[in-house]
Amino acid sequence: MPHGSATVLGAKPDSAVVRDALGVGIAVGLSGFAFGVTSAGSGLSLLQTCALSLAVFTGASQFALVGALAAGGNPYTAAAGAFFLGVRNSFYGLRLSQLLALPRALRPFAAQWVIDETTAVTLPQPTRRAARIGFAVTGLTLYVLWNLTTLLGALGAEALGDTDAWGLDAASPAVFLALLAPMLKSTTERITAAIAVLLALGLLPVLPAGVPVLLSALAAPAVLFLSGRRKGTSRDTAAAEENR
Repeated sequence: MPHGSATVLGAKPDSAVVRDALGVGIAVGLSGFAFGVTSAGSGLSLLQTCALSLAVFTGASQFALVGALAAGGNPYTAAAGAFFLGVRNSFYGLRLSQLLALPRALRPFAAQWVIDETTAVTLPQPTRRAARIGFAVTGLTLYVLWNLTTLLGALGAEALGDTDAWGLDAASPAVFLALLAPMLKSTTERITAAIAVLLALGLLPVLPAGVPVLLSALAAPAVLFLSGRRKGTSRDTAAAEENR
């Protein structure tokens, strides 16, 4: 029976997939207002703010960019930090391309929607049909709402006054962490996330804005290296015990 068939054993009703996708899309899409306010408060124009949401469309990278610029960081460093945060979407794309198996003509358009939230909704789906519905509904809902609320936020920034006092720049990262936390299932993943946070927070007071985010990515190879060494040591010890 085809993998994407709605009659596959354990398949999820389309209505349930749509409901879950809409829930994520609406909840995260509304936080685009926070980005619009923060971006405008950081000195970016209305056009620049809206162009970021339309073209970049990855909240963590957008907040990293405008946050670094607002803190007086070098534009190139800010852009590099945003770029490396966005690189993770390439790895999502490798997995989603196999799962969704979309026609070639649709892939360039679908690539724009490969982000944390669409990945979080798509990966747990039991069938290809459910995965495609979850990806499409989440992506469309989030893209439309995020860009609309970005525009509204940028237009309303002046009325809000001191945007820093509202703490709106923390809204999207908080939503992102809420989606990410349940995905950290193994001890290695949790340790990597904890070290990355500690690196970013520890380096924040001593390095230019944008640099701590870049260096926090070193947590992943460091943990993988140490984990590999520990497994190698365990194998050597086991082999030595067997040879006694």
